[in-house]
Amino acid sequence: MAVNRRSLLGASAAGAAGAFAQPAEPARAAPLISTLGRDATQYGVRPNHPDDQTRALQRAIDEAARAQLPLALPPGVYRTGMLRLTASTQLIGVRGASKLLFTGGSPSMLLGEGADTMSLNGVTLDGGNIPLPARRGLLHVLGGRDVRITDCEIRNAGGSGIWLEQVSGEISGNIITDIAVTGIVSFDALGLIVARNTILATSDNGIEILRTAIGDDGTLVTDNRIENIKAGPGGSGQYGNAINAFRAGNVIVRGNRIKNCDYSAVRGNSASNIQITGNSISDVREVALYSEFAFEGAVISGNTVDGAAFGVSVCNFNEGGRIAVVQGNIIRNLIPKRPIGTAPDDDAGIGIYVEADASVTGNVIENAPSFGIVAGWGKYLRDVVISNNVIRNALAGVGVSVVPGAGHAVISNNMISGAPRGAVVGLDHIKPVTGDLTQDGAERYAQLMVAGNAFAR
Repeated sequence: MAVNRRSLLGASAAGAAGAFAQPAEPARAAPLISTLGRDATQYGVRPNHPDDQTRALQRAIDEAARAQLPLALPPGVYRTGMLRLTASTQLIGVRGASKLLFTGGSPSMLLGEGADTMSLNGVTLDGGNIPLPARRGLLHVLGGRDVRITDCEIRNAGGSGIWLEQVSGEISGNIITDIAVTGIVSFDALGLIVARNTILATSDNGIEILRTAIGDDGTLVTDNRIENIKAGPGGSGQYGNAINAFRAGNVIVRGNRIKNCDYSAVRGNSASNIQITGNSISDVREVALYSEFAFEGAVISGNTVDGAAFGVSVCNFNEGGRIAVVQGNIIRNLIPKRPIGTAPDDDAGIGIYVEADASVTGNVIENAPSFGIVAGWGKYLRDVVISNNVIRNALAGVGVSVVPGAGHAVISNNMISGAPRGAVVGLDHIKPVTGDLTQDGAERYAQLMVAGNAFAR
């Protein structure tokens, strides 16, 4: 039979009439997720109910995890104590609308143990500012591979926001605010990405990447926004840092926006092969970018620092700290004093400081109340190159240790402008002990090569 447009229209009309002739069925509300998952209300969970929902929520989480199916939380507030998350738990909420409100009585709101492939997406965790024990997070995960915490909000935590131990996976796209301790803590990561989170108003640190002993870690800390980090417990640098890597090797800190920290933007302590690149930093009150103590290897490149007591410090050769590239950074508007808690005679107002086996090239430093660049502390100086940098408006351009026992340094082809104390000055620790070595006297120090520097007063 030939099929034409008229016959097709007739068939469509007949089909429509037949459909309308069928008995009408009552309308049904669309489920929150497809039949591949479960809705928490199927287990007696009641949104916006004044009663505690812990028991019903735990049953729903356990049943969905056993079936290896996602569990959806419809919009609403759910009052709860501690909930245990196991392997294959997948808890899904409506971003900004599905809220768990902590009622206390336990050390965490969500506890995952051995939680391989656990995921949490689109859920708000509100800690109600209820104090947590030391070393606990509102979300606390002890062991788990391929853990994913994404697009959640964590707020008002009476301890840390997220605490991880021996976890691999991804912590991304979360908003973490008003935290009594640290936003995100990771111990002994197994391969972790911490990316695109917003962390605001914490009282210890923003992000901590830690290990129980020095070793490879490899966590990627990228593209986060971190602001308003306080050193609530005081100290001399343990707190008040946006990002802190301790004993963790091969950590990459890249592309973060960091603002208003009591101490450092990025602090690597005994963290070998750390890469600190492409970060935008303003208004930090100690060393903006730090690599210190027992490390080997640091790349600090392509960052902008506007407002700090120090721009970059790569130090503690006496503890084994060595090997660094400091390249292509813009550092300006330094302040002349470090915060209370540091030693009162600690230096400040310095753009870049290095000690051993380091190359400092292609940086621009402007408005440094003390030195643009300093190499060495007493005898702790070895094999440093300072070249092709621009230093403007510093008390002195480059300071270099000239005490007995200090090692070799090359200071060449730098542009130094507006440095009334001189372009290159010899130091005994931080005390100037020479005139301008670009003009006279450099030949007295066989370990120094000072050449090709341009000096505009």
